[in-house]
Parts: sequence; structure tokens; C-alpha cells
Amino acid sequence: MKSSDTPLTTLPLYRLAHSRSGDKGNISNISVIAYKPEYFPLLEAQLTEAALLDWFAYRKPSRVQRYLIESIHALNFVLHDVLDGGVNDALNLDTHGKALSFHLLDFPISLESRLAKDVPDIST
Repeated sequence: MKSSDTPLTTLPLYRLAHSRSGDKGNISNISVIAYKPEYFPLLEAQLTEAALLDWFAYRKPSRVQRYLIESIHALNFVLHDVLDGGVNDALNLDTHGKALSFHLLDFPISLESRLAKDVPDIST
């Protein structure tokens, strides 16, 4: 556990990881892959099922399942009932789960400020 006086910085997830997604019916599958192995513990600690239920609350998932894939420093999330019934049932334009992975990449990740200095700024 970190000391409460350790300076923290918050970065968007996309600075630490990339994502892939897919969908089947009313289920979205999102994988988050850390750019570096040392980022994986941060992602594992902060990207919990409860955190994703909250982050995607506007889509009203009925549940989130999380799977750790430590060998490749990745997490896989299965979000149930987030696609308005799926591609064939929904009336909205984006019934695929791909946009959800982009939304997840904005998730705020807290890390020690000294570690954040080594995270590349990929926006430039």
C-alpha cells in the first residue's frame, strides 16, 4: 500500500495500454493490453469489475466479467446487455461494441507521479 503522502498523477488509460474489442449479440468483449509489463499491476488494481460497471453505467450493463491474462499483461472484460439488443435488434447507429473500447481508453488511472514521468505522451 502506498503512503498517503506519495504524490499521485492521473493519466488516461490510453497512455498505458491499448485495446481491442468485439461483440456478439448483446455482449461486448473488450481487451486491454498494457504497453509495458510494469503497467499491468496498475491496470489490474484499478480496472475492476465494479469500476467498469460504474464507467459504463450509461449503457446499463447487467454484469461485467473480468479475466486476467498475465502472460501477455492483459485484461479481458465481457460486458453483458450493453448493445441495445445487438446489431440486428438495436435502432441506434453504433450497435457494435467497438466504440466502447475507445470510451474505456479514457478511464483515469492513478499512479505515482515519479512513475508517470516515464510514460510517453503519445498524443504528440
